[in-house]
Amino acid sequence: MKKYLLMLCLLCAISITAQNKKVAIYPVAFYNLENLFDTINQPNVNDEEFTPTGSMKWTGMKYKNKLKNLAYAISQLATDGPFPCPNGPAFIGISEIENRGVIEDLIHTGKLATRKYGIVHYDSPDRRGVDVGLIYDSLQYKVESSKSYRLVFPEDTAMRTRDQLLVSGILAGERVHVIVNHWPSRLGGEKRSRPKREAAAALTKHIADSIITSDPNSKVIIMGDLNDDPMNTSCKVILGAVKKQQDVKPGGYFNTMWQLLDKGIGSLAYQGQWNLFDQIIISANLVGNDRSSLKYVKSEVFNRNFLKQEEGKYKGYPKRTHAGGVYLNGYSDHFPTIIYLAKEIE
Repeated sequence: MKKYLLMLCLLCAISITAQNKKVAIYPVAFYNLENLFDTINQPNVNDEEFTPTGSMKWTGMKYKNKLKNLAYAISQLATDGPFPCPNGPAFIGISEIENRGVIEDLIHTGKLATRKYGIVHYDSPDRRGVDVGLIYDSLQYKVESSKSYRLVFPEDTAMRTRDQLLVSGILAGERVHVIVNHWPSRLGGEKRSRPKREAAAALTKHIADSIITSDPNSKVIIMGDLNDDPMNTSCKVILGAVKKQQDVKPGGYFNTMWQLLDKGIGSLAYQGQWNLFDQIIISANLVGNDRSSLKYVKSEVFNRNFLKQEEGKYKGYPKRTHAGGVYLNGYSDHFPTIIYLAKEIE
């Protein structure tokens, strides 16, 4: 038992409750990596701008800098803040990745190379060639299966967007399913593009509801760049993700990010306004105070100073790789988001 507790302490935070019980903390996170492309011009995808001769002048040096920056950011996730976990999140959903190769390069860069990360990834039909994926700490999360779901939009048969990724596995002795998303963008305007995100939300809801119907004890985490805020129809109505924990009905969903946005905390900014597109939504059975099984404790936008633009008009915004065609050598135009789950240890 002492050996088990020592291993657990190395992986995650241990806290003591008012009842003098030990509780292990398990963070999970999402991060839009903003155009993590290699330098190779791939056939049949529109990645020409991210090549050495393309508009971004995307050289090997810039690619290595991007990997170094992102690896450092990911290595810091959940290692400070409310429940410091030295090994970081149990798993991290990621988006805007070109292929499996760039994820392989990422997890072998910097401090990430010392961690036991595994990868789940499928190629999507997105015209720019970007996908979603999952990197996971194999010492914390044991992947059992995965599946990729394609979004079909009958009103626009030419649409090609990111698939939705379902990964099922064991976390803290419990079956936890994560659905990683990158819903259609607001290109063409929010109103015009809204039906596509609502269709994506309906697909996500179908996947999550099917899991819970077949196994009510399974726990579901929906995460991703949804290109909508928590109060938008896609999240509030179609997914039915509520703002307050006490309002969650059995079989329903709680949006862990909504109250952060109410406080003015966002994960990306545009024209002086903060949005929280990078959401993490959980099933009802992850909500509550009974820590004998995994339960939600806290959420945060990981907006540390090193990830921010330091000066100028966009001071405080996420420091991105390029802005207005200028190379900034930054991280991403999104901040990562994290939730913390807790479970009692005997």
